[in-house]
Amino acid sequence: MGLLVRLVCMFVGYKLIGLFGVLIGFFIGGFIVARLRRPRQALDPALRQKIESTLFSTAFPLMGYLAKADGHISEQEVSATEQLMARMQLNPEQRKEAITLFKGGAKTDFNPEPLVNHFMLVCGAYADVKQILLVYLMTIAMADGNLDHSEKDTLQAVAAQLGYSRFVFEQLLRMVSAQQHFRGGSYHSGQSSGQGSHASSADAIKEAYDALGVEASCSDTELKRAYRKLMSQYHPDKLAGQGVPDEMIKVATERAQEVQAAYDTVKKARQ
Repeated sequence: MGLLVRLVCMFVGYKLIGLFGVLIGFFIGGFIVARLRRPRQALDPALRQKIESTLFSTAFPLMGYLAKADGHISEQEVSATEQLMARMQLNPEQRKEAITLFKGGAKTDFNPEPLVNHFMLVCGAYADVKQILLVYLMTIAMADGNLDHSEKDTLQAVAAQLGYSRFVFEQLLRMVSAQQHFRGGSYHSGQSSGQGSHASSADAIKEAYDALGVEASCSDTELKRAYRKLMSQYHPDKLAGQGVPDEMIKVATERAQEVQAAYDTVKKARQ
């Protein structure tokens, strides 16, 4: 990549001012390459803290809002939220705040638009932070094993406010649903995921492709590209650099493990 940039700059320099332009292009190309290779500047501590608090204070009210979207909050949805808080290893104070936020979002007069607008103002420039939020919401919405029309419509409305098209939303929803079947590093059928029973190999392979967001007909190169993209989105160092709280990174790490398990399933099937 670096050599290509230099060659392009040298060629442009030659076309503009002749042989001397080749030398100038060489140095300009080197400067561009150095800029491209420079690590992304760390977030300002104040901005990082603002992103952390905004993501936390947005996620839990929206979880409550989604849980109430079908008219009532099921035991499974409450359990899924509690499990999420446990996996995040929240301290007692954080747990109390999360519960308060969840209950606030579940109120009948709750309006999510101002909350999401504020989130976009603070975090809108960070694609992975937006996706982490949406993935959390999808996980809660599917906790009872049944994503009804009201829940899906509510999810899609939030996703649209976050800047996701309907096509991208539908694709991400399929991926998240499939990824959950690989929790713990192995495939569990949707009917009995809580029991840990293993479904047929054909089911596992189909779900693995869905979890990676690719078709079974994709090439090995396309498969690896999709896998690397997902692993990058859930990479703890990258998320930490964008201001995702440590508590939420722990859950993202679990997602990365699910993606890894799905990828291993496909690779084994292709051998």
